[in-house]
Amino acid sequence: MKVKLFITTLALGFITIAFTSSCEKKTDCKLTIRTVDSSGMAFAGANVKLYANVKTASGSTVEADLKAEGVSDAAGSSTYTFKLPAILDIKAVSGGKTGIGIIKLEEGKMVEKVVTLK
Repeated sequence: MKVKLFITTLALGFITIAFTSSCEKKTDCKLTIRTVDSSGMAFAGANVKLYANVKTASGSTVEADLKAEGVSDAAGSSTYTFKLPAILDIKAVSGGKTGIGIIKLEEGKMVEKVVTLK
């Protein structure tokens, strides 16, 4: 009787673990922007803006709601996480220097982009 109860409990435990364990893929899109100067040295304190430009029916371009902003740290890095893949424009500004770029976010991956401020 005790053995049957033990086996039943053990079987229910395995079934519970099998159905409640996460089978979901990690779909977050992680992104690191590294800002550097023209000599390749880290550029700290740059204002980094990520945004999506969308063409309208009239042919003009508008900035979509998908955007993020941050400031590069001492290593010149700023990190972001988005829920869905996208193609984003990058603009980094500090003082009179500006750097631009484009990056493609991929589902479940960490993407890195270097932007040179000139």
